[in-house]
Amino acid sequence: MTLDISSAPIASDTTDHAPPGPHSRARWAQDLSASLVVFLIAVPFSLGIALATGAPLTAGLAAAAVGGIVVGLFGGTPLQVSGPSAALTVITAGLITQYGWQATCAITLAAGLLQLLLGIRRVARTALAVSPAIVHGMLAGVGLTIAIAQLHVVLGGSPQSSALANLLALPKQLAGPHPSALAVGTLTAVVLLGWPRLGRLPGRAGEFGARLTKVPGPLAAVATATALSMTLGLHLTRVELPAWQPHDLVPDLPHGPLAAVLAAVLTVTAVASVESLLSAVAIDRMSHRTGDLDRELRGQGIANMISGLLGGLPIAGGAVRSTANVRAGAQSRWSSILHGAWVLAAALALTGGLRKIPLSALAALVLVVGLQMVSFAHIRKVHRHREFPVYLATVLGVVLLGVLLGVALGAATAALLALYRLTRAHVDVLAGPDGSVTVQTHGPLTFAAVPRLSRALAGIPATADVAVLHDGSFLDHAAYETLHSWRSGHQAAGGRVSMMTRRQDDEVLDPDGTIRTGSSPGPHRCRAWTPWVGHHCIEQQEDPHSRLLDGLRGFQLHTAPLIRPELARLAREGQTPSQLFLTCADSRMVTSMITNSGPGDLFTVRNVGNLVPAPFEPGAADDSVAAAVQYAVEALEVRSITICGHSGCGAMKALLDGIHERPGPPTALTRWLRNGRGSLDRLRRAPAEFTARPVVDLAEQLCITNVVQQLDQLLANPAVERRVAEGTLRLVGMYFDFATAQAYVLDRESGRFSPVEALDAAAAGFAPRDTPERVNEIEQVGAAGLEATTTTGAGDDPRLAA
Repeated sequence: MTLDISSAPIASDTTDHAPPGPHSRARWAQDLSASLVVFLIAVPFSLGIALATGAPLTAGLAAAAVGGIVVGLFGGTPLQVSGPSAALTVITAGLITQYGWQATCAITLAAGLLQLLLGIRRVARTALAVSPAIVHGMLAGVGLTIAIAQLHVVLGGSPQSSALANLLALPKQLAGPHPSALAVGTLTAVVLLGWPRLGRLPGRAGEFGARLTKVPGPLAAVATATALSMTLGLHLTRVELPAWQPHDLVPDLPHGPLAAVLAAVLTVTAVASVESLLSAVAIDRMSHRTGDLDRELRGQGIANMISGLLGGLPIAGGAVRSTANVRAGAQSRWSSILHGAWVLAAALALTGGLRKIPLSALAALVLVVGLQMVSFAHIRKVHRHREFPVYLATVLGVVLLGVLLGVALGAATAALLALYRLTRAHVDVLAGPDGSVTVQTHGPLTFAAVPRLSRALAGIPATADVAVLHDGSFLDHAAYETLHSWRSGHQAAGGRVSMMTRRQDDEVLDPDGTIRTGSSPGPHRCRAWTPWVGHHCIEQQEDPHSRLLDGLRGFQLHTAPLIRPELARLAREGQTPSQLFLTCADSRMVTSMITNSGPGDLFTVRNVGNLVPAPFEPGAADDSVAAAVQYAVEALEVRSITICGHSGCGAMKALLDGIHERPGPPTALTRWLRNGRGSLDRLRRAPAEFTARPVVDLAEQLCITNVVQQLDQLLANPAVERRVAEGTLRLVGMYFDFATAQAYVLDRESGRFSPVEALDAAAAGFAPRDTPERVNEIEQVGAAGLEATTTTGAGDDPRLAA
């Protein structure tokens, strides 16, 4: 379930969480257009899912119609589109084999009722408390199972009852394929995979391909395969759409052990709920909305109850349909509702055309979707977080044992991995050149680590000076007693022992009550979460030089061994930063912390006031910033430039106080601050604002206005102007509020600063004005300086008077 965050426009629909109300004509048009796009995707997809489960093909259309209409009306995520789910394919196929179709409908109804009750109890957030490795492993396992089964249909055969049986039967099927079915299936897969690439062709072919790709890929693939099979008169098994009979609408109670039936209901409920809620969260992020997950779960429950009553497949929110809905410009829940209405109309009126679709084409469609559920991006992410064993166990379990046992195996693996990490500890003994010994422990020291710890301590010479460094993780009573007993014996033999932690004070390590942090003894009890926290607790008379040296020693002891391989790589390969980050020299601004970056990530330029001198500013220009910008843009070829201001900026306060205009010989600082006169002028004309809150005071408004002005002046640099015009360089405005630790980013659409979590990558940035007008304005500001201006709002402040 891979969702790409696109640059969908920010929308705010007051009817999103209420019954649909009056709609503007433009919004109706967007919803109508989006509903048609999703409808064209949903029809072949629904038929393919029904084929893969072994259910009547009408069940797929029924589920798509019910999911679109019912969840659209009652769900809590307006732009999510629900219908038959690929993640439930294997489960549904197993239920049909074990209990029959009508009993499976009853299980779907019961699962919907349970979803409704869970939504009423408001436990939707709890359903998200599942390891991502298990979720992605389950989806990958289901995808592989679907692909293996549908490969038999593409080859002209029939799938077996399990993935293992399909694998064992595959060699025989490959030895004698049905040529026509294989040709149609291969054509479907080729068109489906190649369709999005048509728009990337060079020249006029690319322009024509871009127009073609407005037709959804699944529809184009199935339509092409169907047309070819009809033209050539191929003898193939085609879609069968049986008419609905009254007795088909009456679910039958499953026959079998009650525990097995309850397990089936719980499995359908869990998988459908987790997939729907994860998809809902992703779609809310794409559309910049805040959905109601409990309402969404209730809507999914009602839809599954109705689908079970009408003989439809189990329903869940779908990533493919929902993403297409957002990208097609949907504005409200009416897009989903209309899509369901179109599916219902197609099921009733277009049965003749649907019956001409070859089953091998639908099978190829579902096969490709199944393979796409194995996401290499997810695998890399899981591997990066050291959760690949959980992912692999879940995948293999789902393929070989089924979804329920596969997920249970993944959960058990996750629990064992967590237990292993909880009890794992490393003990390293390092001998110094002067005969001293350093014992470094990493990880929680529990009773399980006592044998390893005891062996390491026993090998230390009796009279050596020993420093025991613990990383601040958990220390249980058994390990504590081991350390204490060894220290007492070592000191009795004439040795010296110091015990320290890297993250907290030594209250847990030192039974004699001596409190130590790093290498500095003292009475303070600052529990630091990073080495520099707690400096404010140290007595003011401490020598700053000593503190600096302590910090360097701490780096060499703790950080250098960890970062040395990365720095060695950078030393060999050179720097290749992707961003230029221009910010203030303020000591509180820690760029690596607020951007979560490391060595080699940012090319950083800092100065007083995060100013970019304009080339036309008389008597105040400075080439150092322009040189750094030119080097970053032309030599390093950075892809973005960020100008970051901050709250409480002393340079902005000095500008408001007019320090740069005081009489007398100018100092270096006053000459530099004259580069900010354009920001003062912009503050009078067009002060910047926040989207979510008012500015605190005039100084803060100048801080954010200065960011916008400096971005404007940055465009006067020819290298920057050229790269921006080529579309290979993005300019980003940023503001950091120290008091709330909140970062704000300039929204390119509204021109205001929004909290960074409210914007996606496409919305953040600086939209430059036409170059001639911009250069002319900078020339005028530079030539005229600040003239007396009568303004309102920010200009009423006496500090803005000329």
